[in-house]
Amino acid sequence: MENIIITSGNDIPGKEIIKILGIVKGNTVRTRNIGRDIGASIRSITGGEIKTYSEMTKDARDEAYNRMVNEALEMEADAIIGIRFTTSMVMSGASEMLAYGTAVKIKDKI
Repeated sequence: MENIIITSGNDIPGKEIIKILGIVKGNTVRTRNIGRDIGASIRSITGGEIKTYSEMTKDARDEAYNRMVNEALEMEADAIIGIRFTTSMVMSGASEMLAYGTAVKIKDKI
């Protein structure tokens, strides 16, 4: 990744926001598969973390994040502020992971 500041905060210490470029977002839709579902069914009986689902969620979050950052870089942003993640069910067995924030230009505070 290029040198871009990314934060869930609305400001950046030592920096001044000089221009708001707009909302940037990245998303991905992932589906479950039969192998994961069988393992999840067994785990639901015995209890504990369903690691295959945790890994699938992590991968989806990383993909959405990277797409958001790439969109900001295309806008020549210096930073993304106020980033958030959200999920939603698209259809039975398929969920969307969305990352979004505000792309901005910044300069050092004097």
